[in-house]
Amino acid sequence: MKGRVFFDTNILIYCFEYSDTRKQQVALTLVSQALDQGVGVISWQVIQEFYNVALHKFKMPLSVRALQSLTSEFLYPMCSVFPTKAVWEEALLLQQQTQYRYFDSLILASALMSGAETLYSEDLQDGRQIGGLTIQNPFN
Repeated sequence: MKGRVFFDTNILIYCFEYSDTRKQQVALTLVSQALDQGVGVISWQVIQEFYNVALHKFKMPLSVRALQSLTSEFLYPMCSVFPTKAVWEEALLLQQQTQYRYFDSLILASALMSGAETLYSEDLQDGRQIGGLTIQNPFN
């Protein structure tokens, strides 16, 4: 793994999604490598989206206690981008430039502001470069 990598919410969700074991294994390997190398980053938005899915959409929802533990040990230590006027404004500009939905543009803005070189996402255009950031779908 080269440089900082930003994880979109779907990558973290697959770490806990047991119905697609291939995607789960890919996600676990990526996140584990990034953590071992100290290069994995996420934003406050990723944490919020992960909570929503973990509490309401997992076949076996995570408990509040489990989420608190995950936050302390895993999510918060990787979180390097928090809501600011600059993030919101950059997301608006990116939305206009890319035609992505606003929340996807917010992920892009956060990835760029984190200094990441790679954004791992299943939802965005694989291989697309924006600024110094390359979007990669690790499941292709």
